[in-house]
Amino acid sequence: MSTNKTQKNRQSTRNNKKRSLRDQDPWLERERERYDNPLPSREFILQQLAEAGAPLDPVELSNNLSITPAEQPFFDRRIAAMAREGDLMINRKGALCLPEKVDSIAGRVLGHKDGFGFLIPDDGSDDLYLGPREMDKVLHGDRALVQQIGLDRRGRREGKVIEVLERGNSRLVGRFYREQGVCTVVAEEKRISQALLIAPDETAGAQTGQVVMVEIIRQPERHVKPIARVLNVLGNYDDPGMEIEIALRKHDLPHEFSAEAEAQGHATPKKVRKQDWKPVDGVERVDLTALPLVTIDGETARDFDDAVYAEKKGKGWRLVVAIADVSHYVQPDDALDQTSFERGNSVYFPRRVIPMLPEALSNGICSLNPEVDRLCMVCDMQVAADGAITKYKFYPAVMHSKARLTYTKVWDMLSNPKGETAAQYKKVLPHVQTLYALFQTFLTARQQRGAIDFETTETEIRFDEQGKIREIVPVVRNDAHRLIEECMLAANVCAANYMLKKKHPVLYRVHEGPNEAKLDKLREYLRSCGLSLPGAEIPTAKDYAQVLEEIKKRPDAELLQTMLLRSLSQAVYTPENAGHFGLSYEAYAHFTSPIRRYPDLLLHRAIKAVLAGKKYKPSHKWEQLGQQCSMTERRADDASRDVLNFLKCYFMRDKVGEEFEGTISAVTSFGLFVQLDHLYVEGLVHVSELGKDYFHYDDRRHEMRGERSGKLYKLTDRLRVKVVRVDMESNKIDFIPVEATPVVVEAPGAPAPAAKPKRSKAPAEAVPAKAVAVTANPAPAGKKRAPPKAATPAAASSKPAAKPSATPLAGKGSAATVAKAPAATPVKDASRQIGKAVKPVAQSNAKPAPAPASQPAQPKTAGKRATVRAVPPVTPVAAAPASGAAKVPRGKAPATAALLQAPAPVAEPARKRKPAAAALTPAAAQPAKVADVPAPRRIGRAPARQVASLLQKPAAEVVKAAPDDAVPPVRRRRGKAGQE
Repeated sequence: MSTNKTQKNRQSTRNNKKRSLRDQDPWLERERERYDNPLPSREFILQQLAEAGAPLDPVELSNNLSITPAEQPFFDRRIAAMAREGDLMINRKGALCLPEKVDSIAGRVLGHKDGFGFLIPDDGSDDLYLGPREMDKVLHGDRALVQQIGLDRRGRREGKVIEVLERGNSRLVGRFYREQGVCTVVAEEKRISQALLIAPDETAGAQTGQVVMVEIIRQPERHVKPIARVLNVLGNYDDPGMEIEIALRKHDLPHEFSAEAEAQGHATPKKVRKQDWKPVDGVERVDLTALPLVTIDGETARDFDDAVYAEKKGKGWRLVVAIADVSHYVQPDDALDQTSFERGNSVYFPRRVIPMLPEALSNGICSLNPEVDRLCMVCDMQVAADGAITKYKFYPAVMHSKARLTYTKVWDMLSNPKGETAAQYKKVLPHVQTLYALFQTFLTARQQRGAIDFETTETEIRFDEQGKIREIVPVVRNDAHRLIEECMLAANVCAANYMLKKKHPVLYRVHEGPNEAKLDKLREYLRSCGLSLPGAEIPTAKDYAQVLEEIKKRPDAELLQTMLLRSLSQAVYTPENAGHFGLSYEAYAHFTSPIRRYPDLLLHRAIKAVLAGKKYKPSHKWEQLGQQCSMTERRADDASRDVLNFLKCYFMRDKVGEEFEGTISAVTSFGLFVQLDHLYVEGLVHVSELGKDYFHYDDRRHEMRGERSGKLYKLTDRLRVKVVRVDMESNKIDFIPVEATPVVVEAPGAPAPAAKPKRSKAPAEAVPAKAVAVTANPAPAGKKRAPPKAATPAAASSKPAAKPSATPLAGKGSAATVAKAPAATPVKDASRQIGKAVKPVAQSNAKPAPAPASQPAQPKTAGKRATVRAVPPVTPVAAAPASGAAKVPRGKAPATAALLQAPAPVAEPARKRKPAAAALTPAAAQPAKVADVPAPRRIGRAPARQVASLLQKPAAEVVKAAPDDAVPPVRRRRGKAGQE
C-alpha cells in the first residue's frame, strides 16, 4: 500500500512539473466562471509573493505566471487594484511586497480640522494617530499604508505614512481667496485642512470669497502643497440655494443624470400599455383596478410609492399594500440601474429633492398618481383579530388609485366623519375607517411585541420669498402618520420572512442591540436613578419598552429616554439577517419605497425571481451592495444636516445679543449643546463660559460638574442663554449662559475709577509757577460725560510740612481753564503726562489768559534720540504757597496735575539709563526744553511730527489744533500708602 502511494505522489509531481505555474492556481475554476480569459487569481498572486520570500519585480512575476503581451495590460490593472486596496504594496524601486512583511497597516485617512488625523485600519484594529507632518502627505479620505512608530503622549498608536494607496479626492468645493497675488481655495470639507494653491491663469475669473469647484491636478506631498485649477464658479456664499450646491459637491452626491440615463428616462412610456399586462417569466399580473386603493402622504409629496386598502374578513381583516413596480422599468445593469446604484437613495433638502430616478419615472410612470393605471407589486395579507399576520402572498398587479389623500385630510376625516373633508371623500371614507380600525389592532400587537416607541419632535422649515427661513415649526404627528407606518411595517416584515423562507439572499435592514460598553454605561446610569434594565445580560426591545413605560410620569422622563436612545446602534443594510432590535422583529427588510431606495428595488427583483422559480444574481456581491447602500444613506443624512445647519445659522445671524430659553440637548467634554425653545435651533455653550471653575465631564452620566462650585449641568436641564456668535463659515452658533454673563451697570453721575500714573524713570523737573489759562475743545453734542472725580494729592517732599492740592487735568471734550497760581507745584516727570487723558471737570468762568509772545529756543541734544512729550492743560484748584524747591523721592507717585508758569508743552530727551533724582528748582530760572524731532512715530493716534510741530505754537493753539482722540486714558498704578 505504501508503495502505491509513493508511486502516485511521484506521478502527481511529474504532472505538476508538466503543468505551468499558472495552471496550478487553486482558484482557477472560479476565475474561469467569471471571465472568458481568466488571469491568475489575487490569492495565487499573494501566494507567489509569500513563497518568494522577498520583494518581487513585476516583470519577474509576469514571466513566472506566463502572462502574454495581450494579457499584460489587464494583469497590470489587477496588480494596481490590489495595491490600491492594500493587498500588496509597491516600494520605491517598484518591487511588489506583502504589507505584513514590512509591518505596514492599510486603512483610510480620517482628517481633522486642526491639521492632524487618524488612520482607520481595514482590519478593525485601533486607530493610528497621524500628526500634522504626516497629514501634509495625504488628504481626508485617502487610503494609505501606515507604519506604527510608537505611542503619542496620550498613549495612542502613532503612525507614519509609508505609501498612499488611493487618492480619495479629485474634485472639491471651496471658497476662493486672493491675497498678495497668491490664489488659494479653502475646502468646505473642514477635515481637509490644507489650502489648495491655484495658478493665476487657472482661476476662471473667480473673485475673493466666491464658491468654486476645483480639480486637483497635483496631490499633496511632504514638501508640496496640493495644486488645483478652478473648473467653475458657483456664485457668492449667501446666494439663495448655495447651501445645497455646496452640500452636493462637498459630500460627492451625484446630482446630474448621465446622458444615457436621461435618454432612457425620456424613452420610458408615459402610461401603462397593453403589453405591460402580459405575464413575465410565467407570472401573470392581477387586475386590481377596481379595488379602492388610496395613497396617503404628506402635503408636499410628489412621488407616491405606496397605496393601501383594508376590508373586514370575518373576525380579522384583509390588508392590501400595493407598491410601485419600479423593477419593470429599471432593468439590471441598464443606465438607470447604474445611476440608482450610485445614488443609493433620494436626498431630501428643504425646497429641493435629488431623486434616485429621473422625474419621468419618480413623479411619472412609477408614481401611484390618482385616477390612472399603474403597475405595482402587491403584498396581500390576512390579519387576525389580535393583529397577527396569518397569511400573505406577493404578486405583480395593475392598480388604479381612487384618491390622493394627505395625513391632515385623513385625520380630519376620522375626527369629523360628518365634516367637509369627509363629504369630499365619501366614497373612500368607509375604507379609511376600516384602515383605522386595523391600525388600532396593529398598535395593540406592537405593544405586546415590545417594540420601542421613542417620542421625538420633528420640525418643518418654512421659507420666505427669498428662500431663507421664515420660521421653524414642529410637525404635529397624528394617527394618520402611524396608520401608514404600521401598514408599511407589516409589508416589510412579510417580505423579509418570504426571503428567509425561500432561502434567497437579499439585503436585510438590521438593527443590532446595544454593545457591551454602551450597555454598562446605561445600566450604571439607570441604577443611579433608582431604575434597572431587565433582560439579564442581553436585554430585548421589550425590556427597553418596559423601562419607557415606567418613566413616562417621571420628571426626568425625557433625559432617561435620551439615554436609552443613545445606547442603541445605527441600522445598516446587510445580507446577514440579525433582526431589528428597535422594532422587535426577527427579520426585517425594506420593500415599500423602490422609487427612492435602491435596497427596495433589489428586493422587488428578488421576489419576482422567486415567483418565477429563478434566483436573482446582481452584478455586485450582496456584501458590497449592503455597504454601498448603508454609505449612501449616511451620506444623504450628512448632506441634509449640513444644509439645515446653514439655514439655521442664517436664520440666527440677526439675533446676536438676544436671550432665549432652552434645553441642554447634549453634554460633551468641551461644553453643552442647547436647543432653543420654539426655534428648534441648537448651539454650543463652551466649557470656558460656564464660570470661573474647573468643570469635569462624566461620559457615563452625560453631565458636567464644577470642581469648586459643585455646579451641575446635565441632559435636559433648562438654561437661559444669550446668542454671542453666529459663524457662517463653520455653520456654528455660540451661546453663553445668562447667569454667567458679566454685566456692568453704571449709575448716572457715578464717578469713574481713578487713573493710575506711570512710574517715572527720569529725574524730576521744576514746574513753572506762572499759569496760562487754556480752553479745551467742547464735548460733542448729545454725548454724555462722566462727572469729575477729585484726584488724590501726592506728597511733594518727605516732610509732611507742605502738601499742595492736586488738580485734575483737562481731558478730551472738556472745557477746562487754567488760572494764575501763586506758587509752583512740584511734579515728578511731568513731561510724561503728554497725551494722557484725564477726567473732565466743570467749566470755569475764568477768562483765558493771553498766550506768551514767543517760545524759548530749542536746545539740541547731540547724538541722542529725543522723546517728545507735552503736559496737557490743567485747571487749578487750590495750591499751597511756594516754599522753594522740593525733592521728589525716587519711587514715589507723581501728582496728577500741576500749575504751569511757562507754556504747556515740555520735552525731555530720552535717556539710556536711569540717573539719580535731581533737586527741583524754580521754573522761572530754567526755560522749558524742547528736543529735536526724531523719526516719525505715533503718540496716541497722532504722528510724532504732528506733535512736534504743535510744540512750536502757544499752548492755547496746541490744544485747539490737537485731535480729540490723540489723548489715551491715564492709567493709575497703586503705590504705597499715601501715594495713590
